[in-house]
Amino acid sequence: MPDPDPVLPLLWRHNAPSADGAPRRGPKQKVSVDDVVDAAIDIADAEGLAALSMRGLAQRLNLGAMTLYTYVATRNDLVVLMVDQVLGRTALPAHPDDLRERLALVVRVQYDDCRAHPWLLDVTGVRAWLGPHMADRYEWQLGAVEGLGLDDIEMDQTVTLLATFGTGVARAEQAVRHAERETGMSDAVWWEANYEALGEVMAGHDYPLAGRVGTAAGEAYQAASDQRRELEFGLARIIDGLVAHIAERGR
Repeated sequence: MPDPDPVLPLLWRHNAPSADGAPRRGPKQKVSVDDVVDAAIDIADAEGLAALSMRGLAQRLNLGAMTLYTYVATRNDLVVLMVDQVLGRTALPAHPDDLRERLALVVRVQYDDCRAHPWLLDVTGVRAWLGPHMADRYEWQLGAVEGLGLDDIEMDQTVTLLATFGTGVARAEQAVRHAERETGMSDAVWWEANYEALGEVMAGHDYPLAGRVGTAAGEAYQAASDQRRELEFGLARIIDGLVAHIAERGR
């Protein structure tokens, strides 16, 4: 059997008392683990997750590179701590009485966190759900669907569906922002600059449905897409389906 994950005591550091209650021995540390994680979050917020390195973080904290590893053993462990810590900054609101509002709130909290910290969309290969704040988040999400007649598996699948949808819309929005930064122009400006050229290269190809719908959407969005409309439309349809499923289970 493999050893327990060494990041677990760090994740739960505020909840786990020392073995004997005695103060920590040795020289006083210049910064705390929280300071290290907060500094890493600041870097990721400002420059993206790819810009975060252990050496750069050590310099930011005025620590030796090897000293930083006495706080957190690996960059992957650091990212796990960052995810849990940044989720803990969001105050989870009380659930509304209205079912639709409760379900929508699960999506909006997830969406807002990903918009506020886009690097969350780049986190892969970590089990951040093991931390206290992610556990709090999951408990809160489940509270939105408790008592509706769903079984435990359906409850888990429902909150996963809602959170994944919120993340997906935030990811699409981030992709648009990234393209605008890379090209230096908005979607609307790009389409205006390329409209005639597209007409020339696509001459002779007939797309009546795409032409009609695409034109209507482009005029409405003034862009190739509108993530806020996607959020509202998709959220309403998902909730419609869930409400119908819950009603069917009740019958």
